[in-house]
Amino acid sequence: MDNQLVYIETFGCSANQNNSEILAGLLTQSGYQITNNKDIADTVILNTCVVKNTTENKIKRKIQDLGNSDKMTIVTGCMPDSDSKSITKLNPRALQLSSHNIKSVVQLIQNKSLPIINNQNNEEKILLPKIPLNKLISITQILEGCLSSCTFCKTKLAKGNVFSYPQDKIIKSIENDLKNGAKEVWITSQGNACYGMDRGKQELPELVENILKLPFRFKLRIGMMNPHHLYPILDEMIELYKNPKVYKFLHLPIQSSSNKVLKSMKRPYEIEKVEEMIKKFKENFPDMIISTDIIVGYPTENNEDHKMNIEFLKKHRLSVTNLSKFSKHKGTAAENLDELPISILNKRNKELMNLLRQIAFESKEKYLETIIPVFINKKINDIYEGKDNNYNTVIVNSKDNIFGKRVNVKINRRGVFHLMGSIE
Repeated sequence: MDNQLVYIETFGCSANQNNSEILAGLLTQSGYQITNNKDIADTVILNTCVVKNTTENKIKRKIQDLGNSDKMTIVTGCMPDSDSKSITKLNPRALQLSSHNIKSVVQLIQNKSLPIINNQNNEEKILLPKIPLNKLISITQILEGCLSSCTFCKTKLAKGNVFSYPQDKIIKSIENDLKNGAKEVWITSQGNACYGMDRGKQELPELVENILKLPFRFKLRIGMMNPHHLYPILDEMIELYKNPKVYKFLHLPIQSSSNKVLKSMKRPYEIEKVEEMIKKFKENFPDMIISTDIIVGYPTENNEDHKMNIEFLKKHRLSVTNLSKFSKHKGTAAENLDELPISILNKRNKELMNLLRQIAFESKEKYLETIIPVFINKKINDIYEGKDNNYNTVIVNSKDNIFGKRVNVKINRRGVFHLMGSIE
C-alpha cells in the first residue's frame, strides 16, 4: 500500500460531514490510517462546498497549493460535480471523486483513476463503514439532491434531483449508531421535506415517527426543510415536534421576504405561507429556535425589498439568521444578472447583520437566572458545550467529566450566539 496516512478536510453542511465520516470508515477498513496532521499525510482529501464564493475561493487556493507538494490530492464534494475543469486547471495532478461515487475512494487511491461518474448516479450513503466526527452524534443522510430550481444555487448542479434512501436502511443505520453510543441524531439532506417525493409521496412524517419509536434515549434534530415542501405536511410535522425526543429547532430558509425577489429566484412560495408556518410553530412551541437563511443583495433586490427583510426580522425575531451576500456562480441561472454595486451590498449586509445580532442577543435575556436541562456533546479542556431542548448552545466550565451527560445548568451570562452557566 503506497499511501498509509490520509488527511481529510471538510467544508460545508452536515451531509458533507457525514460523507467525510464514511470516507474515513471506508479507508480505515481497507488498511489506511486517518491522521489529523496534514503535514505527515501521504494523501490529502478535500471535501468541498460551493454554496458561498468565499468558501469556494478558499478551497481553490488549497487545491492550487497542494499542486506544489508531493502529496496525492483528492478533491471530492460538490466541486468536482459542478466545476471539474477549474480543479484540473488549478492542479492537473489532483484526482477527482464525484459526490455520487464516494464508495470508490479506495479504488481511486490505488488506481489513481476512476470511470467518469455523472450526477445521475444514485449512491446510497447509508449503512456504510464510518468513523464519527463526534461519537455522540449520529449524522444520517436521508436523501440526496433536491426538487428546487433556484437561480442562485450551484449545489443543485452537483447534487441533481431527489434520490431518497430506503426507510428501513435509514432506521437500521440510526439504530446501529444508537447501539454504539450516539445520544443525538441529525437527519440531514439538501431538503428533508422532499423525502420520498421521488417515490410519489412525502414520507418525512412517517420516517420521523419511526425514528422516534426506536427504544433508546436520544434527541433528534430535524435538519433544513424548504418552505415550499414543508407546507403540505405542516400539521403532521408539528405533531411530531411535540415528542420530547425532538429538539424544538426548525431550519426554514426563506432567502428573501420579498415575493418579487422570491419569484425572481424561482423559489415557488410566497412569504405569507412562511409566516403562517412560523406562527403555527410558535403557537405550539413559544421558545423554539427558528433559523432562516437570507441572501443579501440579490440582483433584482431594491431598497423596498431590503426593507421587507428588515421588517420580517423585526416582526418574527428569529433566533438565528444566516446571511449570505449574493455572489455569482458559474452555470447558474443568475450568472448573467447584473450585480448590485458592492457599496450597496455591504451596506445592506451590515444593516441586517447588526439587526440579527441584536435580536439574537435580546432573545436570550429570558434565560438569565433560569435553570435548564442541557445535553453536553462537546469538550475542549475544561470547557463543555451542549444543547438545551430548544437547541440553544450552552457553554459550561466543569472540572468533572460531563461529556455525554444531561445536566441542569443555571444560566448567568449570554452572548449573541450562546448561553453560559454553571452546573446546578
